[in-house]
Amino acid sequence: MKKSVLTFTLAASVLALSACNGGASDDAKVVTSKAGDITKNELYEEMKESVGKQALQVLIIEKVLASEYEVSDKEIEAQFKKEKEQMGETFEQYLVEQGQTEESYKKYIRLNLLQEKALTEDVKVSDEEVKAQYDTMKTELNARHVLVADEETAKEVKAKLDAGADFAEVAKEYSTEEAAQESGGELGWFTSDKMVPEFSEAAFALELNTISEPVQSDFGFHIIEVTKKRETDIGTLDENKDEIINTLKLKKADTTTLLPKVSKLMNDADIKIKDEDLKDAIDQILNPEPAEPAAAE
Repeated sequence: MKKSVLTFTLAASVLALSACNGGASDDAKVVTSKAGDITKNELYEEMKESVGKQALQVLIIEKVLASEYEVSDKEIEAQFKKEKEQMGETFEQYLVEQGQTEESYKKYIRLNLLQEKALTEDVKVSDEEVKAQYDTMKTELNARHVLVADEETAKEVKAKLDAGADFAEVAKEYSTEEAAQESGGELGWFTSDKMVPEFSEAAFALELNTISEPVQSDFGFHIIEVTKKRETDIGTLDENKDEIINTLKLKKADTTTLLPKVSKLMNDADIKIKDEDLKDAIDQILNPEPAEPAAAE
């Protein structure tokens, strides 16, 4: 979800807390103990001091986007299922590490899908582009990789593999990916839409049993080897069309347009913040700095 305005941990936490707020009065006790009680208002003041402005931004963005765009429960469940399948056995551990539950994660997915709809509503995709993406999706690769933090290490890894070193052993020694300690860097079978774009583009361009040059993604630098290739049945073009269109729109979308769009929605909503300490919480969003013009050639 790289195109989000908001970070996962903050957004999911705030949305989960807002759902649990209920209708309790300000002096309602959220904690009781022999050492003293903590009221809802005390908790609010403490949270306001630490993350109040960022939290308010999350809640307001969610409100204004939801007033303009619609995300169905079906869409949320489909995205949740997709991400859970992609992460496999590590999904539950990931939620625990982030202090999230499945329900709070779904709230974040809803917010992210709202942002995606705002980002892509004016992006056009041709039938030819959809067909080309469908043809790519029908091809599956079986590959392995070594993931490292920097390009210099990636070049060192490639040199060892080019010299005949055992791929699995190199992956176990160098890879920053924990799963590599068990898998030796094996990724199994995947289609192009299952990996980040930089990885997919490089992998699908590789000849079989060829070691790639370092490939940079948000995760680091990859050294890739494709070991097998096959055609697979993913259903008809019509069955996949909506997902393909959304994928292509996100790929083509200009992420710099999202913040101005959110800003306009906020200005149109005539937002009035009653808490004096939070008055300027959304000032930067209401008045975003203009994007820098592209350098002349």
